[in-house]
Amino acid sequence: MTDTTPTTDELVAHFAGKLAFEIDPTDVHHEREAGARFVLIDSRGDAAWAQGRISGAVHLPTAQIAHRAPAEVPLDTPVITYCWGPGCNGATRAALEFARLGYQVKEMIGGFEYWAREGFPVEDDHGPVHRDIDPLTSAVATVTCDC
Repeated sequence: MTDTTPTTDELVAHFAGKLAFEIDPTDVHHEREAGARFVLIDSRGDAAWAQGRISGAVHLPTAQIAHRAPAEVPLDTPVITYCWGPGCNGATRAALEFARLGYQVKEMIGGFEYWAREGFPVEDDHGPVHRDIDPLTSAVATVTCDC
């Protein structure tokens, strides 16, 4: 039997790499509140966008990124992509398209689902939508989860 236990260096590289390419909804929200400069891209289709989206996000379906992004998103602007949720890799596909174009990009893990479940601002075609915080995804009595 071969020992496949990763070394400390391998472990550090793996987890540091994940943090270099991924961000969670709470961190995106805090970055926005702090005034960080980035564009939040909703990579879903028109019906999903109309049903609900993160307030202030830009609608840019994955199939349109290569054509529209160079004209609509400055190359020096960091990009964060999202799609439905953890069961969907649409945000990964969108991030790949932005990376191919030379953008600095991260994928928001948890997607729209976890953004909404954490009680952050959501809207649909009729305006703001209020959602209570889901206690299974976020601390209800505090602003941060302390993780």
